Amino acid sequence: MSDDRTTSPVELLWDLVFVFAVTQVTTLLARDLTWAGFGRGMLVLALVWWAWSAFVWAANAADERSLTMRAALLGSMVLIFVTGLAVPHAFGDAGWIFASTYAAVRFVHLALYADASRRGNARWQSIVGFAAATGLGMALLLAGAGVHGNARIVLWAAAALIDYAGPAWLTRQRLVGLQRVAVAHFAERYGLFVLICLGESIVGIGLAAGHHHLDGALAGVVAIGALVTAALWWTYFDRTADEAAERLRAHDEAVLAAADSYSYLHLLLVAGIIVFAVGAKAMVGGVDSALGAAPRLALCGGLALYLAGHAAFRLRLLRAVAWPELLAAAALLVLFAVSGSFAAWVVGALALAALTALVLGEHH
Repeated sequence: MSDDRTTSPVELLWDLVFVFAVTQVTTLLARDLTWAGFGRGMLVLALVWWAWSAFVWAANAADERSLTMRAALLGSMVLIFVTGLAVPHAFGDAGWIFASTYAAVRFVHLALYADASRRGNARWQSIVGFAAATGLGMALLLAGAGVHGNARIVLWAAAALIDYAGPAWLTRQRLVGLQRVAVAHFAERYGLFVLICLGESIVGIGLAAGHHHLDGALAGVVAIGALVTAALWWTYFDRTADEAAERLRAHDEAVLAAADSYSYLHLLLVAGIIVFAVGAKAMVGGVDSALGAAPRLALCGGLALYLAGHAAFRLRLLRAVAWPELLAAAALLVLFAVSGSFAAWVVGALALAALTALVLGEHH
């Protein structure tokens, strides 16, 4: 396993299908833009994200040329595609399809990790530790598919908590010895996922605009959405992505740093993009109308969540407090609070102004 390996074409193909499953959460959220709906959406997002992240770790330890890894990625790609199709109806009549295909993906991941251990690239004792948590979590997920309403939510939330806590059940010292991290590959994988999610948000804005007559006002608000997405890209990729990769390369406890800053904290960035996309679609659908509280909070709050996640990422890995991001996040929440009577395009334009100020301030 080379420290200089990068993302292979089969991994990129696999990413695209996983991002489809992630972005399906926007459909789930848009259908019920309430606090309860938000909770259900974030639960599904957390599950799908954890499956993707777990595979990144296993693939990072696997031989990139092995047929086993390719078979695992292509097989799980088909499964997660079906999972993604079921996401909008996961709490309805597609619960069993969602749970069964998702659980199958998680067990394929464990098989890939076992193969990496057989090849000497991962520590078997550590794998067994979180495999037990995965097995219990998937049992609860499947059990939840057999019930309805709040019972399903409770069981699935417990499944997610147990699965996320799996690595924490290991002592920190045992987790350190899990595997040797191929840094270039690992950091690139997470950066690409953020990039693809940002691209999908632009696609979603464009598709939403396609349902309306294209005039100057609509073109303007679509441009605002695209520029906001570009500002999010700049925030992550201008300096932070490269600086984080270099810090991880030199870190004394690379596994712990990677788990905290990428596997856990990057969920906040992805969630922020998904929630923003819901608000952006509402903005496109009512250019000159005032946004309701829920879509306005999705628009402003999603961006604030992304910036908060970015600040947490920098704090954990770079040991730097990102005051500009935190101030911009606070400004976006203030914008939500005071913009109840503003036209949708005005809210979008002011959000863009806040992000532009952030980008220009950090660039200098």
